[in-house]
Amino acid sequence: MKLIIGNKNYSSWSLRAWLAAREGGFTFEEIHISLFIPGSRERILSHSPSGKVPCLNDHGVVVWDSLAIGEYLAEKRPGLLPADPVARALARSVAAEMHSGFQNLRSGMPMNVRKDYTGFGHSPEVDADIARIVAIWNDCRARFGAVGPYLFGRFSLADAAFAPVAFRFQTYAVKPAGAAGEYLATLLANPHMQEWATAARAETESIPEEDLYG
Repeated sequence: MKLIIGNKNYSSWSLRAWLAAREGGFTFEEIHISLFIPGSRERILSHSPSGKVPCLNDHGVVVWDSLAIGEYLAEKRPGLLPADPVARALARSVAAEMHSGFQNLRSGMPMNVRKDYTGFGHSPEVDADIARIVAIWNDCRARFGAVGPYLFGRFSLADAAFAPVAFRFQTYAVKPAGAAGEYLATLLANPHMQEWATAARAETESIPEEDLYG
């Protein structure tokens, strides 16, 4: 099994697939391709038909897009989704909402693990996205928190979907209160998240378009 990913400091989509694979207990070769440099698109296309990362190659079975990769992994490791059908449907719903939405947050607060952008990135639209995310976190924790520290108790694809948001909240000093704040601390303390953050901070590549605030 091989997982093709981009820069760990910037590539939120790569993080989702990587974290799902690590939490699922998969053994895989990590192929890192630096983004937005000469030749990077050609290198990605040699692995991924979409020309984007992440892309999973499981002994010739090629799956691209972070959500599709997560679902593929969950078929092999059912523990990546809640066992209860209602909880599983909700986990898929919030993961899909994160996957397709929150464009203002993505634009105003791009993932940048090694920066401290306290106070930057806010606008009414970004703050509305933040409020919706905090509401999702609080709702999931209230409904399913009795069985574990993650959104649906045990780690699931929903947590992988929101992992880049956790790094964004850390970078931009967004500090939700209550259950959402406790969940944020849990996600940031996850050993695989810590592993990713350490690697991201060790990278030397810089993408000016992502270093929005200096």
